[in-house]
Amino acid sequence: MKMLTTQIAGLLQRIATKQEEAIEDTARLLAQAAVGDGQVVIYGSKEMNGILTNATEGAESFAYATRMAADVNPQSTDRVWLFTRNAHDEEALEFARFLSSQAISFAAVAADKASETNELAELADAYISTGITKGLLPNDEGDRVVQPHLLASLFVYEAVKLSYDEMLTDL
Repeated sequence: MKMLTTQIAGLLQRIATKQEEAIEDTARLLAQAAVGDGQVVIYGSKEMNGILTNATEGAESFAYATRMAADVNPQSTDRVWLFTRNAHDEEALEFARFLSSQAISFAAVAADKASETNELAELADAYISTGITKGLLPNDEGDRVVQPHLLASLFVYEAVKLSYDEMLTDL
């Protein structure tokens, strides 16, 4: 338990330190929808659907947010916030390509670092990497286990939400 706590704390500290600017950029991008006539459409691939529930049904919901669903059709006045485990998730990439082709601004959160070979990061207007490349802890077989993608993404969500809410308060 102590090792897990140490590793999780280290992961969250790395995100806070290395992604601080990207977190602010994401909050600014999403706030554009709130001050305009748009909404923040949140998309979660696979287990990242937990973020949608937190954003729309949690104790402190995300202002002007709606969850991506079949009946939601993002417009240019909207901002989309895409969460995926990794930047190579084909479903998430397909959605990102669609948004880009429609000139709909979006932010993305994924494990992979931003690079020229990371198509999702290249398409996104703002990109945050959780930096999870392998499990946090070794097991008895020598493998690495515990890949807290949802936990790290929820941390990013909360960090962005703090800045976003502050921006909306200042209006």
